[in-house]
Amino acid sequence: MTVTDSFVLLAATFLIVGVLTTKFSSRLGVPSLVLFIMVGIIMGSDVLGIIYFDNAQLAQMIGILALIIILFEGGIQTSWKSVKPVIAPSLSLATIGVLITSGIVALAAKFILDIGWLESILFGAIVGSTDAAAVFAVLKGQNIKPRIAATLEAESGSNDPMAVLLTISAIELLMNPEASIMSMIGLFIVQIVVGLLLGLVFGKLAVTALNKINLDSSGLYPVFAIAFALLTYGATAFLKGSGLLAVYIAAIIIGNAENIAYKHSIFRFSEGFAWMMQILMFVILGLLVFPSQLFTWDILSKGLLMSMILMLIARPIAVYLSTIKMGFSKNELVFLSWAGLKGAVPIVLATYPLLAHVEGSSLIFNVVFFVVLTSCLIHGSTITMLAQKLGLTGPKKTTPMHSLELVSLGKADAEMLEYEMEEDSAIIGKTLQDIPFPKGTLVNAIIRTDTLVTPTGNTIIEAGDFLYILTSRKRVNDIKKLLEQKKEPEEIVEEEVEAEPV
Repeated sequence: MTVTDSFVLLAATFLIVGVLTTKFSSRLGVPSLVLFIMVGIIMGSDVLGIIYFDNAQLAQMIGILALIIILFEGGIQTSWKSVKPVIAPSLSLATIGVLITSGIVALAAKFILDIGWLESILFGAIVGSTDAAAVFAVLKGQNIKPRIAATLEAESGSNDPMAVLLTISAIELLMNPEASIMSMIGLFIVQIVVGLLLGLVFGKLAVTALNKINLDSSGLYPVFAIAFALLTYGATAFLKGSGLLAVYIAAIIIGNAENIAYKHSIFRFSEGFAWMMQILMFVILGLLVFPSQLFTWDILSKGLLMSMILMLIARPIAVYLSTIKMGFSKNELVFLSWAGLKGAVPIVLATYPLLAHVEGSSLIFNVVFFVVLTSCLIHGSTITMLAQKLGLTGPKKTTPMHSLELVSLGKADAEMLEYEMEEDSAIIGKTLQDIPFPKGTLVNAIIRTDTLVTPTGNTIIEAGDFLYILTSRKRVNDIKKLLEQKKEPEEIVEEEVEAEPV
């Protein structure tokens, strides 16, 4: 068998095993990304010996590429309506929170790991941020209250610039003692500003291009969208901005645009691609670590102690201090403190000192890896249970296991809307013929508890229904206003009175 054939076989094995592990992760109560890492470790040279992999530069490149796709998918799924009210606390957590976390961890690392001050600062910088891949993976499909979930998602999507800057700055100071701290601060400001501006520009440009271009195949539209994500990162990084931040901003703009051709296709393709890249990234990172070096008493004891300090001291202090007077309750602060998941970003950042040949980089990498593994295992498996204990869960999310897409809509002046009916909607309890839909609007299908209901004029709308509505693009906003109308307070009271037993 040739090298190419072997590579194809291994890639197929990784993907199949990765997909199957997601089936078992929910039953075991373990986040799937932990199982992906374990697949890599088991396949590695220290266990089964199938693959010997120690290329930190290739792992870093794959990790960054995967993070671009994961952030893009997370961004297009993010509702601007839910993120807008939590911008202030999210940005505070992404900047001040990361600084405080990194500082406390650095202080602990100095004495626990017995390394120099700059090396300790480097370690704190690497593990200071929450990870978008881990947060998106754990929160997806959960029924955490929207405000808290939006805060965590926005924080994890925007805190990479701070972590990257602190890591690069610490390495620069280690390798070049003459480096100026003021230049580092200036670099951070440039990264944030350029990242925000180019994210906005490329996001608007992508929306316009997707709607204006007339491609021969509908399957090219999702590829075109992904290409814009890669272009956004590349152009922003070239201009010294934060590429990951720009990708997340651009994705939010694309995902919240009123009308985009083949929107459902773009969403579905991005979701599948993000899963594939997540599997690949965590398996590769698992391959990069050597269990014989990781699972030693020295690394386990130091790593466990650093994990406890990070989870129980550094993150809670950072959350409380960076969200002062921002309207969070005690229970919400406890949950935000516990939900600071670590994931791929710290491991990818830990490859930077390896490539720069920083003294003690192997120790830093192994302890970082153990901290991430501990965080994913403990945080990831308990986050939903803690939310329930603290009363921070909302109505159970019901994602329909179906797809309704008209491939011709991209070139037609038409739009297929998918809308979930909430309990307080004004049209709940009404028949379709009694609802004043705009002229030319057609309700094609209703999904009710995973069952297809063929709509007629006498069909009564119920809470939890998924409506699929075909309409002209110029009528989209009118229909959304109609569907989003809420019941008057007196109507709700009357219904509650009628529902009371006699």
